[in-house]
Amino acid sequence: MEAPSFPSDLIALLGDMLSDDDDDDAPFLKHLERELTLEWLGDDSSQLGNTHFEMNHHDLFKRRRLNASPGPITIGLHPMLVGDQLLYRHTLVHELLHAAGLLEHSEKHKEMVNEIAPPPTLSNSPVLRALRERVLLSSDEGEWECSHCGFEWKRQTVRKPSRCPKCARQV
Repeated sequence: MEAPSFPSDLIALLGDMLSDDDDDDAPFLKHLERELTLEWLGDDSSQLGNTHFEMNHHDLFKRRRLNASPGPITIGLHPMLVGDQLLYRHTLVHELLHAAGLLEHSEKHKEMVNEIAPPPTLSNSPVLRALRERVLLSSDEGEWECSHCGFEWKRQTVRKPSRCPKCARQV
C-alpha cells in the first residue's frame, strides 16, 4: 500500500492557528515539513495512529526547551482508516499536534483537534461501527438483564445501559 499523502494543508492550518507566542506549546511545528514522514501501521495494530520520535524523551524535551529540531518524526496510521475520511482526518490532526510538540493530551490539544477535525459520530464512521461490532461479538454477554424486574434485551451497545427499558429503574 502506498504511504499516506503528506498533510501540507493541515500543517499550514496548524501554523495559522498556533501563533508565535505558542512556540512553547508547539516548538516542532516549523520543522515538520522537513522532519515528518507518514506510514501505515500493520493490520494487527491496536492503535488508529501513533507518533514516533527517534530521539529519547530526555533529548526530545531538551530540544523542545531549546526550540531546536526534534529530528526524524514518523506518524503511523492504521490502514483501516482509508475507508473513513472523517476518522482519518481526526486521527491525523491528533497525531500532527503531538508531532508539533503538544505531547500531552491537554485540554488545548483536545480543543484544537475538535476544532480542526471533529470526531465523527458512530453513524458517520464505518470504522467506529466495525470496531463496535468487533467488541460486541467478542463479549461474553449477548444480552443485558435488569436486576429489578428480570427483563432481558439484546446487547447493542458497548457500554452498559443506565436504565431498564421496561421498568426504567437503574440497572
